[in-house]
Amino acid sequence: MAKPALELVEGGARLFVRASPRASRNAVQGIAPGADERMQVKVAVTAVPEDGKANAAIIKILAKEWRIAKSSIDIVAGGTDRSKVLFVAGERAVLEPLLTTWLAGL
Repeated sequence: MAKPALELVEGGARLFVRASPRASRNAVQGIAPGADERMQVKVAVTAVPEDGKANAAIIKILAKEWRIAKSSIDIVAGGTDRSKVLFVAGERAVLEPLLTTWLAGL
């Protein structure tokens, strides 16, 4: 059985993302299985994967989707890889319903 794309942890949540840079448009494309049996949220961005531009675009898209500050989202693993782990800082009581509802709608 695949592991979920979202893990609630101390101080926030971890979200597993599959980036698609140089896409024709910015969009969250849904959920797909990753290489390590972990589900990943597919995020397409028009930005190029140079100098952190694609990473910044992913953070901007997700912050807008969730209506939270960009500064509360950080890439903690996979900065130069397509598979990334994002940490979303915040209270569990706020993040859990927000992110689980959002994921269910993908």
